[in-house]
Amino acid sequence: MKTLFRGIALAALAAAQPVWAADRELLNTSYDIARELFAAYNEQFQEYWQEKNGETVAIDQSHAGSSKQAQAIIQGLKADVATFNQVTDINILHERGNLIPENWAERLPNNSSPYYSTMAFLVRKGNPKNVDNWEDLIGDDIELIMPNPKTSGNGRYTYLAALGYAKDRFGDDQEAIDTFMADLLRHVKVFDSGGRGATTTFVERGIGDVLLTFESEVLNLADRFENGEYEVVTPKVSFLAEFPVTWIDEYVKQNGTEELAKTYLEHLYSEEAQRLLAGFNYRVHNETVKAETADRFPEVKLVTVEEIAGGWEAAMQTHFASGGKLDQLQRRR
Repeated sequence: MKTLFRGIALAALAAAQPVWAADRELLNTSYDIARELFAAYNEQFQEYWQEKNGETVAIDQSHAGSSKQAQAIIQGLKADVATFNQVTDINILHERGNLIPENWAERLPNNSSPYYSTMAFLVRKGNPKNVDNWEDLIGDDIELIMPNPKTSGNGRYTYLAALGYAKDRFGDDQEAIDTFMADLLRHVKVFDSGGRGATTTFVERGIGDVLLTFESEVLNLADRFENGEYEVVTPKVSFLAEFPVTWIDEYVKQNGTEELAKTYLEHLYSEEAQRLLAGFNYRVHNETVKAETADRFPEVKLVTVEEIAGGWEAAMQTHFASGGKLDQLQRRR
């Protein structure tokens, strides 16, 4: 199993590397668990670009937690595009680096989010802990694996999804909300730095009873292990996880890749690319593809960051800043 999982990842990374003298080059910096997705998309886009412009294009991929990627770009990684999993990690490219304009989200449809997901659970064969919803994650003998909200957009989404459930269940009872969140955090066996690290801990190292991560990731894993070794549980209430993208204005000018970078991101909205995204178990906006894949994605009450925490700026300050709510709740563990 370890060999299979690692082999798939390495093959995807190898496929992403330029192995010929291409006419054009592009660097996509992305979040931790998007390796296989963009390895496949890059092949599709390379064919599209060559047919449209008669040029070959080599596309490099860089993957890590989206917050780490944003810092790398600010510190001088001359990426052409960022395909992240959290709005704040793109916002800081403007706020701290002045690399993109403030209105970057208005440049592409759906707030520059060509696809979206939510948070779900991966459990082991037979669902031995009988996990059906968020409240089942705080049983006495359950160990959870999730990315660290301090270092991972994936982890922040998971935290906010749990908070959204708690608010939906307990209303204005802040003590009940805090108790549930502290209990949940108490059951986390491992906080990995990113989403792929959490998956590796759960799948390859065999640690924990439940993996908390993106729905797309757990569906991909369940599909990959067809013997039923893992099962997917989608909670009834969860978080609307958008995946924002942008070209890096300052660097595409320096690299001479402005048209290429824009087209790379615009093509994500095409029906062909939307179908590919859905094939990787992401929810998409294209109505034709949504109808084709309706049976794949259960109905979920998706709660926005505005409803849960008053927006990303407030969420980062209140929950994830040093000494914030996350730190306070973890001290109650």
